[in-house]
Amino acid sequence: MQTLNLGILAHVDAGKTSLTERLLHAAGVIDAVGSVDEGTTQTDSMALERQRGITIRAAVVAFTVDDATINVIDTPGHPDFIAEVDRSLNVLDGAVLIISAVEGVQAQTVVLMRALQRLAVPTIIFVNKIDRAGADLERVVTAIRERLTRHAIPMGWVRDAGGRTASFVPHEPDGECFLDALIDLLADQDDMLLASIVEDRSATSPEDLHAQFAAQTAAAQVHPVFFGSAATGAGLATLTDALTTLLPTANGDPDAAPSGSVFKVERGTGGEKITYVRMFSGTVRVRDRLRFGADREETVTAVKVFEHGNAVDRAAVMAGQIAKLSGLRDVRVGDTIGTTPRQLSHGLFASPNLETAVVPRDPAEKAALHAALAQLAEQDPLINLRQDDFRQELFVSLYGEVQKEVIEQTLAVDFGISIEFRETTTICIERPVGKGHAVERLGQRPNPFLATIGLTLEPAPVKSGLVFRLAVDVGTIPLYVYKTVDAFANAMTEYVRTTLQQGLFGWEVTDCIVTMTECAYTSPGTASADLRKLTPLVVMTALKRAGTVVCEPIHRFHVDAPVDSLAAVLRLLAQLRAAPHATTTTGSQFALDGDIPAAEVHRLQQRLRGLTSGEGVVEAQFDRYDPAVGAAPTRPRSDNNPLNRKEYLLHVLRRV
Repeated sequence: MQTLNLGILAHVDAGKTSLTERLLHAAGVIDAVGSVDEGTTQTDSMALERQRGITIRAAVVAFTVDDATINVIDTPGHPDFIAEVDRSLNVLDGAVLIISAVEGVQAQTVVLMRALQRLAVPTIIFVNKIDRAGADLERVVTAIRERLTRHAIPMGWVRDAGGRTASFVPHEPDGECFLDALIDLLADQDDMLLASIVEDRSATSPEDLHAQFAAQTAAAQVHPVFFGSAATGAGLATLTDALTTLLPTANGDPDAAPSGSVFKVERGTGGEKITYVRMFSGTVRVRDRLRFGADREETVTAVKVFEHGNAVDRAAVMAGQIAKLSGLRDVRVGDTIGTTPRQLSHGLFASPNLETAVVPRDPAEKAALHAALAQLAEQDPLINLRQDDFRQELFVSLYGEVQKEVIEQTLAVDFGISIEFRETTTICIERPVGKGHAVERLGQRPNPFLATIGLTLEPAPVKSGLVFRLAVDVGTIPLYVYKTVDAFANAMTEYVRTTLQQGLFGWEVTDCIVTMTECAYTSPGTASADLRKLTPLVVMTALKRAGTVVCEPIHRFHVDAPVDSLAAVLRLLAQLRAAPHATTTTGSQFALDGDIPAAEVHRLQQRLRGLTSGEGVVEAQFDRYDPAVGAAPTRPRSDNNPLNRKEYLLHVLRRV
């Protein structure tokens, strides 16, 4: 049986979870369609999800269509939980992007589509809520082509839009108008097809065109647009058929070496860790030992594979499948099993922009709070739990106020810990401004470690993240420790990445290229700990020589408000260091776009309501980082401080 790992993505309230419920009901997995409002859905299993009516954690559920098992990954739509989407995208074979027929293309829709396009995930667009008053299909299709992709084609039309009897009518497969539109779409991507059509239009049959359409959809070159209603079931049968005919199923050799990606971690009722893994190749059986990185192996004690709505016990999980594995005690989200056969992408979305101190109301619960937050960080590494030993405080990174409220309630409900947040600040980043080189050689003072490391650090293009390169002879690499060159490169990348979490001013350093120019070891003697502990000293010396600039996050905002409040809103934006762009007026309302520092977004949201008598609405989405104005903001260090050699060695040599 084939497997399709399908992501369902959308802006909040567009109908993701409702669509999942409808698909499960149609496949016979559930007897009745659950309600998000009533908290009876299959995938929103957390009490907070049911209470709030939003998806917080990505959930997996399976159903069968013909001879294919479809694993549905239902992802959050609220921007505060975008990290869950980021982790899920790497495991998808295809996606359904949902757009509301009433609200249309929204800020989060654009962000999601860009991420899908960057990863070349084959994507079907589903316009939901055709039965709702205000549904405007022509406006939505125009927005899809203007804001998402010009390679989109409606697969039918809607009868009685805006009412409970609304229905989707698919185009006739051999209808002349539809075939003409299909030719225009496909020929734009295929020069050979264009040439053959120009030479003889009749030589290309409808069957050939539909085969080309399926191939280009599977290659993420074109995007079919379907219409329907998750509430009434309109259009769902056609969409379900498209999942197996237009989207590619998983491939991978079950007899190859095991490789996979960990995209979710949760705790069972007994506190045991449960790991969600997408297998790309190979087979993992109960009692198998899995390798993570260069020097860590763990034993699988149980395997559950998703089938017909449930995760069921199985002896093994094979390439293409998603499984829940037990027994992996030290695994974290983002870990890879073996060497993945395809490039995984992380950080498709911006990291959290806010950091806040978390304080227990009862000081005696400080240790329990740290343990609880560490457990939450297993599920969401971007929480980035940070302990300031000097101030004896815990810090977490957040996307927004909703995520803050969810963490507070989770700690109260699941751990019985009452907390409060203090000192919420904006998280900046650092970028290198020049080129720096440093080297520490084996046997030469003041290097106390049994290894040589030479590194060059230089700027990279914006949004490129961290790029690590090896420029050393294979013979200088301690392969008796790391087994393969790839494993060594992966380990060094992780050592460098961990060090650059705190730069010269305390912020994460990104958009840089780090090249390893020297390496040496002694055998026997050199261990992975030597390279791991020496790397921070070399990295930070190179970084000091390169220099960095601190950059603050900038959001793109959109304001809708009454025209008579425009002057007051413009004054407020000036106070908040915002840069307004174009303003458009329609009747009694105006719309305004612009840029604003992330630190001022919350104040804009708070004050806009009062200025507009409660009628103003603002949407804000991270756009970029710009150099901070004035004195560079700093953040206290919470590591062993490799910028201070004496202090760093005092800490790490204790553990040698």
